[in-house]
Amino acid sequence: QVHLGESGGGLVQAGGSQRLSCAASGSIFRINLMGWYRQAPGKQRELVADISTSGTTNYATSVKERFTISRDHTKNTITLQMNMLKPEDTAVYYCNARNRYGPTVYWGQGTQVTVSS
Repeated sequence: QVHLGESGGGLVQAGGSQRLSCAASGSIFRINLMGWYRQAPGKQRELVADISTSGTTNYATSVKERFTISRDHTKNTITLQMNMLKPEDTAVYYCNARNRYGPTVYWGQGTQVTVSS
């Protein structure tokens, strides 16, 4: 089993920055792709950014040039640096990891990010 522990989040003013971190533990050898998703009230969960074991990144169009995802293999963590935050970035952010051996997807408990205007 894989456990994902998130940290960061909270309230920030528009234009500000926040950093989210996610630490993986357990059977981490099973993990391939890791990333962040978010879900705003009344909306579907959507991909924010993900990063492969080789460092290839993928971003949602809405966050390109503002968010940066990074991965530290020595600490089994990923970080999402969020700059120039907008009120529409307000959501619960979930860490996500995919099993390299099958369809299993692991999720963190979620952390709230609120951007005030």
